[in-house]
Amino acid sequence: MSEAIKPWKRARTKQLADCRIFSLYEADSESPETGDEHSFFYIETADWVNVIPVTPANELVCIRQFRHGSEEVTLEIPGGMIDRGEKPEEAAARECLEESGYKAGELIPLGSVAPNPALFGNRLYTFVAPNVERVAEVSNTEREITEVQLIPMQQLPDFLVSGEIDHALVAAALWRMLYYLKQD
Repeated sequence: MSEAIKPWKRARTKQLADCRIFSLYEADSESPETGDEHSFFYIETADWVNVIPVTPANELVCIRQFRHGSEEVTLEIPGGMIDRGEKPEEAAARECLEESGYKAGELIPLGSVAPNPALFGNRLYTFVAPNVERVAEVSNTEREITEVQLIPMQQLPDFLVSGEIDHALVAAALWRMLYYLKQD
């Protein structure tokens, strides 16, 4: 940690909204330099997980789904919120099966990232699931409808560079995986 940059002290917080999957807060925090208080806003939510499923034929299992924030259909990897009491690897296996119908036997952790530390305090954990097997239909719900698309792994860089896959957290996970694969 830098000795020049000191943490701010949170003096007060006030919940502004409870939005089912996240809560919005306003915090009054004290500057370490001046002692003055300033208001900041942050979002509290559960940790997230995503999983990079790869078939024995070296295909990436992706999903297409509508995203309400961008109002677009996106191409992503399975992922979602980690349920209370659930371990990240359990959530990864669950999300993979629910959203794609593919079962993850082995899960290799690729680490975690801060999704957006300016607004969120949670973590996103990423796993690679090699040799996944199709064992079920997609478990769509009233709120989430996904469709599976298999992408040959050698085409993945083209999907990332072209912007076909443009969800920042998904792209970060996939670029990280490609980096690790080059190290072997």
